Amino acid sequence: MTLSLERIARTVAGERHLIDVDLTLGRGTINVLLGHTGAGKTSLLRIIAGLDRPTAGAVRFDGVDVTRLPSRRRSVALVYQQFINYPSLTVRDNIASPLRLARAPDVLGRVGELARLLRIDDLLDRLPGELSGGQQQRVAIARALAKSADVVMFDEPLVNLDYKLREDLRDELRALFGAARPGGKPATVIYATTDPGEALALGGTTIVVHQGRVLQHAAALEVYHRPISALAAGVVSDPPINLVDGVVQGGAVELAGEIRIPLAGRTGRHLGGLADGPYRFGIRASDCRLAPSEGTVGVPARVELSEISGSETFVYLRGGAAQTRFIVQQDGVFHHRLDDELTVYLDPDRLLAFGPGGDQPLIASYEPGV
Repeated sequence: MTLSLERIARTVAGERHLIDVDLTLGRGTINVLLGHTGAGKTSLLRIIAGLDRPTAGAVRFDGVDVTRLPSRRRSVALVYQQFINYPSLTVRDNIASPLRLARAPDVLGRVGELARLLRIDDLLDRLPGELSGGQQQRVAIARALAKSADVVMFDEPLVNLDYKLREDLRDELRALFGAARPGGKPATVIYATTDPGEALALGGTTIVVHQGRVLQHAAALEVYHRPISALAAGVVSDPPINLVDGVVQGGAVELAGEIRIPLAGRTGRHLGGLADGPYRFGIRASDCRLAPSEGTVGVPARVELSEISGSETFVYLRGGAAQTRFIVQQDGVFHHRLDDELTVYLDPDRLLAFGPGGDQPLIASYEPGV
């Protein structure tokens, strides 16, 4: 089923939650809503599900206007971030409930199939209260898939799980999406998340949402490598992308008031066409180093914060003549002290160039893999 959203707007108590959202999602596609908390993702899902009505605009399923159709009359399923299950029903009966409501054939067979796919077939006789958080969310996902809905939506379903559980379930979800409907008819999937890594892992298309607006809608890798603007780049980068003011003049980029990068050789391949003038340059934390390597350029900086996350270290620094903020992502565990003087080394081949002004559109990007 094709899902179309036409100039969807929603205002609550004078606050604009959604602003002129236009989207068309094809049958059987995987679509990731990516945005910070409060961006409007949940508002959009609730409107598609029929739980809320838009202030303006239309929702269409295969061209049919369903804007005023209640949720129970739409072929939709929604998995929340909370573990929502019927506490007095066993896992088996939780999964079977939408099938029995629809008077579907072979209820127990379908329950067994979904339980095996979600690796909870040994838990069918237990109550939700006897399960771990990850197991409870698997039950909720199985019940949503059991509806055989045309549209299956996930509202940050893994956010309340620990890192390892999130990783395990995320790796399984893409294969599970194909099981959303029996008979080889996949559902249209919409998955909301704040995590850019999750969007890349799930693939499909990514819809970048910010303050109620859709900034970009394209293939996941396209959005990552060619964010449409500096604002979109900030949404699709975790940790946040480093944004550095610079100017192009005399055949070189002058960056952070500190370094000069000639627009020649391999760097010139993607920046060489820039006209003279001011720009905002972006570079991700993973493309910055605290030790020199071939082709990198250095900016003296001072440590403001260092934090260890698993097997990675994130170092927050400020440096250059303009006292620009930098974030460096290091593989491994490192200890840096407050006010340590270090040099941030940037890879010019990974610079994105954005235009000046309010919108800061993407002007130049590098070729992935080069």
